[in-house]
Amino acid sequence: MFAKTNRKDLFKSPPTVFTDKLISQEARRSKALEEQKRRRAQKFESSRQLDAFADLNLGNSDDDGDLEDEPEIIREGVSGFVQMVSQPVETQSLSSDVHNHETVQSGKRRGKPRRKRIKAKPSKWADKCMYAELLEMNEEAHLWDSQSGDVIDGLPRDLEAAWVAVAPVPTGKRCLAVTHQSAGIVGTSPNTTLRSRVLGKMLLPRFPSSLPPLTVLDCILDVNWRDNGIIHVLDVLKWKGQDVGDCETPFRFWWRDTRLAELTKPPLPSGNFLFTAPSTTADASSQNAGSLSNIPTSERERYRFPYPTSFVPIPYHTDTTLTSLSSFVIPMARSAREISVDIPVHVSPSEFTSHDMTIDGAHDSMVSRSTTSVVARVDSDGLLLYVSHASYEEGTSPLSCWIPNKAITGHPELPGISEGHDSPLDVFQRLVQRHTMKNLHVVLGLQESMDI
Repeated sequence: MFAKTNRKDLFKSPPTVFTDKLISQEARRSKALEEQKRRRAQKFESSRQLDAFADLNLGNSDDDGDLEDEPEIIREGVSGFVQMVSQPVETQSLSSDVHNHETVQSGKRRGKPRRKRIKAKPSKWADKCMYAELLEMNEEAHLWDSQSGDVIDGLPRDLEAAWVAVAPVPTGKRCLAVTHQSAGIVGTSPNTTLRSRVLGKMLLPRFPSSLPPLTVLDCILDVNWRDNGIIHVLDVLKWKGQDVGDCETPFRFWWRDTRLAELTKPPLPSGNFLFTAPSTTADASSQNAGSLSNIPTSERERYRFPYPTSFVPIPYHTDTTLTSLSSFVIPMARSAREISVDIPVHVSPSEFTSHDMTIDGAHDSMVSRSTTSVVARVDSDGLLLYVSHASYEEGTSPLSCWIPNKAITGHPELPGISEGHDSPLDVFQRLVQRHTMKNLHVVLGLQESMDI
């Protein structure tokens, strides 16, 4: 095992490849799936409220009415009154002891009272995202299962039938998009906040969106959201207060795409948000003070989004056969995605008349109406795999596996990792091709045996 370093460095670092079936990723995945099934069955049984009917009966029968009611005789001795008699004496002695103890303590306390440190309560949105584990893969040829003859290479045995692939996964920051009840019009009144994945802190101030209230989405904030206004929607936890996280993966993704397609297109931010130059560091700006003069006007007056406006779902694929993975899913995980977005066009102040400038908001309204459609290029960060029968699970879970398309550096001692050359997606592609060839040999062997 490698030494623990920064959390960001360990984001894509692979764990030790386990060869023991008792602690392998496959075993932990099966255990997690069984635990989800148990909790789901328990929740279903509790929703039926069978315990409320356990004490119900049909009442007394008609034959019980013939019996004569006998008076109830209460038999109680005098032992219960002993405590009442001795209670005042004990109370007086206890009160004197407490008074003496407080007097001694007050004599000892001298000086300023210490202030108690009040720890901040953790946010209820902390660690709510379903965080995928890195898929444990190994290309070593000696890892054979003596009973079944299959290679223990890390690929799930039911990869072709019980998994859902998500690709291309965009680069960006993982977060939760949470909507609240607002009194204003949907799309113009601030109703949405972004919460960080680990601590649940607010990433941006509350901003307007077309999402309905009481909705929670698992998202990836695009790395260039200031330029394109895009936030990618990975999964859905709640929609209008309806808990969707308990549903299976294919249904959640279908629900996500269907509901996002039904949303009205929100208005772009008003012209109160200024057009600014591309972000530069303080050192670079101080050293190259006159460098902005060499930048074209279109670049210096580029629009910067104050908050994300486009909620774009990430494509998912239910066909995870080896052929589909090799020919379609893996190539998509390597390629960039092009998304069409609307961006306001900057209007020079010289284009406005003096009459327009005297009217409040005339400049803002004209800027907000002047838009153009551009194609934003979104780079891919890899591939995600979800167990199709699993529900959404908070925290790190083996029911979701992550396969980055960039090489992992800094840990050459780990088995199955080539330093600086191959990415996990390269290893995954070779293993898929190996399984494809193996299945082809099996089919050809069956055909030859049938011909004989």
